[in-house]
Amino acid sequence: MCPAREDLVIEIGPGKGALTAKLLERAGRVVAIEVDVGLVEHLRARFPTPHLELVHADVMAADLAQWGRAPVCGNLPYYITSPILDKVVRLCPPRAVFLVQKEVAQRLTARPGTREYGYLTVQTQVFAFSKVLFHVKASAFRPPPKVESSVVLLEPHPGFAAADREAFLEFAGRCFHQKRKTLRNNLVAYYPKDLVDAQPEAGMRAEQLSLEQLIALWERLTAAVHARPV
Repeated sequence: MCPAREDLVIEIGPGKGALTAKLLERAGRVVAIEVDVGLVEHLRARFPTPHLELVHADVMAADLAQWGRAPVCGNLPYYITSPILDKVVRLCPPRAVFLVQKEVAQRLTARPGTREYGYLTVQTQVFAFSKVLFHVKASAFRPPPKVESSVVLLEPHPGFAAADREAFLEFAGRCFHQKRKTLRNNLVAYYPKDLVDAQPEAGMRAEQLSLEQLIALWERLTAAVHARPV
């Protein structure tokens, strides 16, 4: 998480502080966001240091931008992993390192045409590169969960060809709305049928297209709609 010493690191869900202890050794200041008040008190007693700022809050309600652009890390709760990932990548931190369910890690790093490739893959790739650093067996935890985990690294995307990320993500969500259906079937409710049918990808499924191909399709359809007389 900290290959070099950092001035500030934001930790999501510190729990009992196993990772927090390591972060305090490598960062000048750690902001730890924990929703459980009992764990907040535990952390306050375990780490009586001004270098740790404990925030008792739901991370989904917290304004992460208030601390500026800083690395983010944490052991993410499996039931809200996707919303947290979406929130963090939109901040474009210098990097983020998370422990997530192995299946989520596979979806983040999936390639087009694979079963794991889907909207979460594209949504994340719009903002960041994803890389699995290593896997963690269930036996590493007490008590062991019923799933295996992976540590993933997210680094900000250097550039994005689409002019409007939010509009594109809305389009991508429509493309993946019913994953087993063709793009034609998913998009005719939003675009004129003749314009959709004119696209060479119309008979394909969204999972077969890379991020770049989805962007190109979105740009073509958007341009065609704007060029059509009202």
